[in-house]
Amino acid sequence: MASLVGRIGVDESGKGDYFGPLVIAACFVAPWHEEFLEGVMDSKKLTDKKALALSGVIKEHCPHSVIAVGPERYNEMHAKMKNLNRMLEWGHAKAIENVLALEGVETREVISDQFANPAGLKRVLGLKGLDVDLESRVRAESDLAVAAASVLARAEFLRKLEKLGDEVGVPLMKGAGPGVDQLARNLVRQQGESVLARTAKVHFKTTEKVLGRAWG
Repeated sequence: MASLVGRIGVDESGKGDYFGPLVIAACFVAPWHEEFLEGVMDSKKLTDKKALALSGVIKEHCPHSVIAVGPERYNEMHAKMKNLNRMLEWGHAKAIENVLALEGVETREVISDQFANPAGLKRVLGLKGLDVDLESRVRAESDLAVAAASVLARAEFLRKLEKLGDEVGVPLMKGAGPGVDQLARNLVRQQGESVLARTAKVHFKTTEKVLGRAWG
């Protein structure tokens, strides 16, 4: 078989949302995939419905990995690492590692969005023994592979957020802000403080607003 040409894009969703998981996705896109990816763009420019629909197309045609870190696991990891960027480094590296292990993926080119410390991601990849050419870009979603990863991550975030809402009996809101603060207050009033550990990222300042103190 001829040597494959393409690149892996990696992106995340949920890091700024109080409720729901942190999701990291990596996606391998080669030239022959591109004809199937019409309409794929930075997920922030898509409606939820469109992102969910496109995620199915991407999964059908492109090797990929999606890692969802639910609130309980997220809170455990953040309590240990004390740093969101370290969690992102771990998640990005794991997703990249997973895609590189898939059949038909023969590339060293990886493109990621640029978070606080790209050198940290390079270090974690090196510790895993992954020899890749990593490019961290501002607005990396302009690349189709990163855009595809962003769609996969957002779609999974939306699915998991809906499932969490079903579990607690209340639709959970995206983002952060006054509406989310009020929803969190209502949840605590109805179900107790422990509901936040099951549904939310408790290190956010929202928790202090709701409880009058930091978590723990």
